[in-house]
Amino acid sequence: MDIATLVGLLGAFGIVVSAIILGGSAGVFVNPPSMLIVVGGTLLVVLMKFTLAQFIASLKAAGKAFMFKSSNAEDLISETVELADAARKGGLLSLEEKEVSNDFMQRGIQLLVDGHDPEVVRLLLNKDKVQAEERHEVAIGMFKAMGDVAPAMGMIGTLVGLVQMLSNMDDPKAIGPAMAVALLTTLYGAIIANMIAIPIADKLATRNAEETTNKALIIDGLLAIQAGQNPRVIESMLRNYLPEGKRGSAEADA
Repeated sequence: MDIATLVGLLGAFGIVVSAIILGGSAGVFVNPPSMLIVVGGTLLVVLMKFTLAQFIASLKAAGKAFMFKSSNAEDLISETVELADAARKGGLLSLEEKEVSNDFMQRGIQLLVDGHDPEVVRLLLNKDKVQAEERHEVAIGMFKAMGDVAPAMGMIGTLVGLVQMLSNMDDPKAIGPAMAVALLTTLYGAIIANMIAIPIADKLATRNAEETTNKALIIDGLLAIQAGQNPRVIESMLRNYLPEGKRGSAEADA
């Protein structure tokens, strides 16, 4: 569970809802026609930009903003050094019995155990990494598109409400509901874009960058193991993937 995402989302909605309740009746902020225009319209317009499979997969990927946690780079380096030690003592076949926490690393170890050439290992793992990046970019793009479309649908709803209001100026009772649609659609569009879609897109982009960096670290580490490099040399090389402030502490731990 990503606490930052959960706290940020709940906190933002909590502040808005609190302001609504403290300011008066919360019921006036619930308007089904406005929700229909903004929520339904946004989803359908975004669907036009992507295939159905991409749309559904992207909605599922949103869970990564809340539940997914990238592997810690320092832990991956430690695991790689342990694998390098084992490979030097018992050969690459000894790695088959090793259990690792990262699925991508496990697939790479299996390629080493199967005896594939280094270029084949690099090619297959890089292809896996690139395909994962492309899938993530689709999900990021979909939520960015949602962040663009939602305010536009809010504006469309506002225009609809204004037209209804102006066409019924002779009926005072119709002015209030029409004005509510006009204003609330803008509010709903802003909420969907700035409190849901854009933050999720940004968090997915962060997750994608973390995962891409970790996979590059794993690829370099496994190829170094296959080449028979010294575990301490491997550790020193992989430590470059850490933020500069953490490289010294990692060296001290080593």
